[in-house]
Amino acid sequence: MNKRPFSGLRLIAVLAALVVILPGCATLTQMAGALSNLQRLKFKVAGVSGFTVSGIAIAGKQQLNDFTLLDGINLMAAYRNKKLPAGFTLNIEAINPNDGTGGSPQTSSTLTSFEWRLLIDDKPTVSGNIAQPIEIPGTGQSAVIPLQISLDLVEFFNEKGYNDLLNLALALGGAQSDISRLAIDAQPRVSTPLGEITYPGRITIVSKEYR
Repeated sequence: MNKRPFSGLRLIAVLAALVVILPGCATLTQMAGALSNLQRLKFKVAGVSGFTVSGIAIAGKQQLNDFTLLDGINLMAAYRNKKLPAGFTLNIEAINPNDGTGGSPQTSSTLTSFEWRLLIDDKPTVSGNIAQPIEIPGTGQSAVIPLQISLDLVEFFNEKGYNDLLNLALALGGAQSDISRLAIDAQPRVSTPLGEITYPGRITIVSKEYR
């Protein structure tokens, strides 16, 4: 008989029951608290920086006419080779509400893994993870998680023509960057007294609200 996986939510329930049965056990209390705190971490897409297309920076550009003649030659050459590589930093804002108010202890959290996939206009594209742990302090203030993104626009949006692809890049990373078109599907993992604990399910992070 196959056993069902022991999910994070079931683990929280079991540990909470143990804390009630054994109230004098400080370790169990810390364990249950750590799992509860993990569930309270929130994330939001905060902004885009350093956007380039074929190595050409587009910050400050609003339309195709803002590219120089040389830029246009290089971009068209890349497109004719069926490539239009884009790179940028997507900043994810994380907030840790475990600041010691509301009956919860002040607890800093260390994000040890943040396995993510980038969605552009709801279309899944590239995936990755953070390069090193990131601490999210329990001060009620936000911390920034910079995700380094590299993708080929032609590969994922080959139904679009040259102008449409450049306009997409300008919409995402140009002077009027519309980060509402970007989302991150992620599964965070955080270090706790239990060891590393993974969110029991994936979350979709957008710009409009914390998730």
